[in-house]
Amino acid sequence: MRGLQAAHRPVLFDIVLAVVATVVEVGLLFNDGTRAAPLPIAVTVLAGAALLARRRFGVAVTAVTAVTAAAVTAAGYSPGGAPAVVALWSLAGTRDRRVSLAVLAPMVVFLEADDICSPPVSIGAWMLGAYMQTRRRYVQAVEERAATLEREREQLDLIAAQRERDSIARELHDIVAHSVTVMLIGVRGARDVLATEPQVAARTLERVETSAEQSLAELRRILVLLRGREAADTRPQPSLADLGELVAGYRAAGLPVRLEIAGEPLDLPSGVELSAYRIIEEALTNVLKHAGATLVTVRLNYGGADLEVRVHDDGAGTGEPGPGGHGLVGMRERVAVLGGELETGRGPGGGFRVAARLPIGGRA
Repeated sequence: MRGLQAAHRPVLFDIVLAVVATVVEVGLLFNDGTRAAPLPIAVTVLAGAALLARRRFGVAVTAVTAVTAAAVTAAGYSPGGAPAVVALWSLAGTRDRRVSLAVLAPMVVFLEADDICSPPVSIGAWMLGAYMQTRRRYVQAVEERAATLEREREQLDLIAAQRERDSIARELHDIVAHSVTVMLIGVRGARDVLATEPQVAARTLERVETSAEQSLAELRRILVLLRGREAADTRPQPSLADLGELVAGYRAAGLPVRLEIAGEPLDLPSGVELSAYRIIEEALTNVLKHAGATLVTVRLNYGGADLEVRVHDDGAGTGEPGPGGHGLVGMRERVAVLGGELETGRGPGGGFRVAARLPIGGRA
């Protein structure tokens, strides 16, 4: 329905414009007390009707308005040239600049020689049409540029998300590989003492069972995320035990960070610990680069079935990565993998806040 209405608007405008130009021209013909006659009115109506085709046949319509004006003048009347002026305006607004200039010169001479319209009026109409065409093209170029930038931004976000998934997959690969190694060693140890110390073997197998459950959960995430066969990074992955060292590093870089831990620290699944560490690391990096904060609070809240991670600064900036940055994309990917929730935005007391809720699930 909207498309149909938009299509009807130019047609309606052309009809109104043709009627107004015709009425104005008829009024100019007989404003000096000249008696109305059918012939000049009919010729004027013909010129006005020709304006309906001005978008498709601009040059021809301009010629028709000139001829009709000349005919009315030859009949002894004094036309005002309203259809010719409208035709010149439309030609400048819809046709190539060289074409409209080529028509403008003879039209100005003709209208002035026949005492129909003065050059300032006809040239002014052409200039208005040329300006409107330039403005329309500029707006169109800006809209196309904005659409192109939006598509590029979406593509960059997709690329960043894919890279983050690959990074997460490599990290989880290390976690599962470590868990499988621990299970293998535990099973071998339980087998060695099974005959002599069955209770020790039972406790060892319980730990192996717990580790296996965690590894299965991590493996499911890998199967969802993994999109390639890139070699896994052999460096050890950080955990929340390394959080103090991370915070100390940012303090040394000039960022005043306060670390708060609520509740009793738990032995969490490696994937949860790694994701919480990476979220805090990325949030602090964004604050250091963009926020200009005088205090940053990092809070971990152990309790219930979730681990809550909050990073709140008092800076005047947004705390978000600048153009080309994809830190928040990585945070969302990590939280989505764990089935958690992420909130980012202005804090209740100002500054920028990152709040993540990470389900703990089965503990290691």
